[in-house]
Amino acid sequence: MKVTLIGAGPGDPELITLKGIKALQQARVVLYDALVHPDLLAHCPSDCVKVHVGKRFGKHSASQDVINYMIVEYALQYGEVVRLKGGDPYVFGRGYEEVEFAAKHGIESEVIPGISSSYAVPALAGIPLTSRGVSESFWVVTGTTKSHLLSSDLVLAAQSSATVVVLMGVHKLPEIVEIYSQLNKFDEPIAIIQNGSLPTQKVVTGKISNILPLAQICAISSPAIIVIGKAASLPDQLNGCVQAITQKKDLMS
Repeated sequence: MKVTLIGAGPGDPELITLKGIKALQQARVVLYDALVHPDLLAHCPSDCVKVHVGKRFGKHSASQDVINYMIVEYALQYGEVVRLKGGDPYVFGRGYEEVEFAAKHGIESEVIPGISSSYAVPALAGIPLTSRGVSESFWVVTGTTKSHLLSSDLVLAAQSSATVVVLMGVHKLPEIVEIYSQLNKFDEPIAIIQNGSLPTQKVVTGKISNILPLAQICAISSPAIIVIGKAASLPDQLNGCVQAITQKKDLMS
């Protein structure tokens, strides 16, 4: 018996790994999350059993305990089961919990890593998490812990010069702003990327001092990723350079 955890990537169906696609092509049962692009299921055999298990903030269709038991039951019935998860299974994906539960029931596991939205989504929005002379490191924290609270690590991260990425934290934006405001980082650049990697992607940039009204005006909602730090303003600087070059060319023509 076996369970295979596959990382589906940040949303764009073309960003799954080749190894992940090959595993889907041989799948007999697939338990997939809400943030998994539906086009990925087309890689499964026609007789594959596909089970939607939700796992989206505020819209869970199945609790983690139920999902764990489903993995075991389907593995017992079919001999193997594929668990298709958004992003990377081991980056705030609760993948280890599923592997651990399966192991307690004598089921072996394989993990096929996926491209994590924590770095892919900012990159696709033009934001490098590290850049020489701007940011030497980055933190990735969760906006929703097991107790449904903002990670306490954010307080430590906010005191550093690192780029800070907050996953599943849009509903905690006022708390995030308060943490940075208490450190007098009102001018710290911040970007919010909704539906990253998809055609419906929306990016809002600003500063800690004005991001709350900007997010409200732009109707930002989950799923979205928050990037805080000097690197978050780099796309705006690049756009400014492009505009300056364009204007210079127009003057010369």
